[in-house]
Amino acid sequence: MAIDATVKQQLVGYLKLLEHDVVITTDLGTDQRSQKVSDFVNEVAALTPRITVVSGKLKRQPSFALDQAGQASSGIEFAGVPLGHEFTSFVLALLQVSGHAPKISAATKQRITAINTDLHFETFASLSCHNCPDVVQALNIMSVLNPHVSHTMIEGGMYQDEATEKNILAVPTVFLNGEEWHNGRATLEELVDKAAGAAPQHVASDWTDQQFDVVIVGAGPAAGSAAIYAARKGISTAIVADHFGGQPLDTLGIENLAGTNYVEGEQLMANIQAQVEKYGVKVLTGQRVEQIVKNDVVELTLAAGDVLKAKTAIIATGAQWKTIGVPGEAEFKNKGVAYCPHCDGPLYAGKDVAVIGGGNSGIEAAIDLAGICQHVTVLEFAPELGADSVLQAKANAAANITLLTNAATKEITGAGRVNGLTYTDRATQAEHHLDLEGVFVQIGLVPNTDWVTAPIEVNAHHEIVTDARQATNVDGIFAAGDCTDSAYKQIIIAMGAGATAALSAFDYLVRTSVKAEKVLA
Repeated sequence: MAIDATVKQQLVGYLKLLEHDVVITTDLGTDQRSQKVSDFVNEVAALTPRITVVSGKLKRQPSFALDQAGQASSGIEFAGVPLGHEFTSFVLALLQVSGHAPKISAATKQRITAINTDLHFETFASLSCHNCPDVVQALNIMSVLNPHVSHTMIEGGMYQDEATEKNILAVPTVFLNGEEWHNGRATLEELVDKAAGAAPQHVASDWTDQQFDVVIVGAGPAAGSAAIYAARKGISTAIVADHFGGQPLDTLGIENLAGTNYVEGEQLMANIQAQVEKYGVKVLTGQRVEQIVKNDVVELTLAAGDVLKAKTAIIATGAQWKTIGVPGEAEFKNKGVAYCPHCDGPLYAGKDVAVIGGGNSGIEAAIDLAGICQHVTVLEFAPELGADSVLQAKANAAANITLLTNAATKEITGAGRVNGLTYTDRATQAEHHLDLEGVFVQIGLVPNTDWVTAPIEVNAHHEIVTDARQATNVDGIFAAGDCTDSAYKQIIIAMGAGATAALSAFDYLVRTSVKAEKVLA
C-alpha cells in the first residue's frame, strides 16, 4: 500500500471536489521505483471514477502528468511519489487541474497570465522538506494558469543520481529552462516577481485610502498574536508582510508550546492565519515595508512607494538565521553550506557533516542529522555548550556525534561543493581540518530590522528596544517578538509579546481619544 489508510480516507473527501475528469499520464519502467509510482497513481485512481490512468512518454521515468480530460496539457508533472510534505501539493494540483481556481489575488493572477515567454521549471524537493511545498505549489499554480509555463516536481530521494550530477545539496532547488534559477523557500508573489522581472507592485486604493487603527508589520507568531488580540478589541487591524508564516516555517516540530504536545511549524502558522482571517484582519502579503515614520499618524512606506497610514503600528518582523561570515560560507551556500537540517539533511545521507553552533538549535540539528549522516561534528565557539542539559545528554549518547568546544571556524573549503572545514582550537591555537561534505550553520538569529531607522531606538545588535508594554521610544509605535531586545527568542514568548503590544496599542488609542475629547471640550 503506497498511501496510508488514514490519508487515503482524507483523500476520498478531496476527490469528491474534482470539477472535471482528470487524466494521469504515466511513464513507467519495470524497476522498483516505477512500481512505487504505479502503486501510488493506481491507488489514487481507484478512489474515484473521475480519474483515468493512461501510459505515455514523459521526460523522466518514472513520472506522471496531470491533465484535465479533453483539454490542453496543464504542464504539471511529478517525477517520483509526492507523499510526505508534497502530498498536499499533489492534492492541490489535482483540484486545480480539474477546474478549481487557485486562491490567489486578482492582481497576481493577472501578472501570471501576462507572461508570454516559455518557462519550464523543475523543482528538486525532499519529501521531508517543509519549505518545498510553497515553491512546488506556486509553480504549479503558474502552470495551471498559463500555457507558456510548465513545472515538474522531482523527488530528490528517488532521483539521487540526477541531484548529485547537478550538484544539488539544498532543497528546494529550482531550474528554469535547464539552468539553476532559485534556492530556498519563496512565496508565489516572489517567484512571479522573479520570473516576470517586474518592479514592486502598487497596492489597491482601499489600502492607501484607509487609516487603520493599527498596522502590524510582519506575519510570524508575534504578528499573528497581535492581530488576533487587536481585532478582538474591535479596532481596524491590518497585517503587511512579504509572506505569512515567519520563522516557524523553518521549524519542523514544536514540542515546547504550552498545551500542545507537538505541532509542525507550518501547521501552527496555518492555524494562526486561519484565526487571523476569522477575525476579519486585512492581510497584505507580497509587500515589504521600507520606512516607518511618525508624523500626525504613523506612515509606512512600501517598496513601490505606496504609503499606509495608521494611528498605531506594531513592528513584528522577526529574525533570520545568522551567518558566520567566514571564507567559503557564501561561496558554497546551497553547495554544502545549509541552514535547515530538516529540509536538507536527507541530501547528506551517509556523509560526514558539521554543525556550527552548540546551542539548542545546533544540538537539535546534530541529533536529527545523526540519524541520517555517517558522522556529525559539532563546533561551539564558547568553552561550553549552551544547549539544554537533556539535549547535551542525548548528543553525548550518540555514537556518531563529536562535540567540540572552544572551536573557532576559520574557513569552509571546497571545489564546486564543500569538501571540508578548518577551525582553530581557541585553547591551544592549534589549527585543524575536517574532511566533510556538508556544514549546517546554527548560531542564532539576526533581527529583520535593517529598514528600521532613527528615531526608533535599537541596541548594538539592531534589536528594537521596548519597555514592559512593548512600546518603543516613539509614541504610538510598538514592537514584539524576535526583532526586539527580548531576552529569549521563543515562539511562546513572541506570542505573548504580540498580545501585549496589541493591548498596549489599544490602550494608547483609548488614552489619546480621551485626551482629544478633553481638548475639544
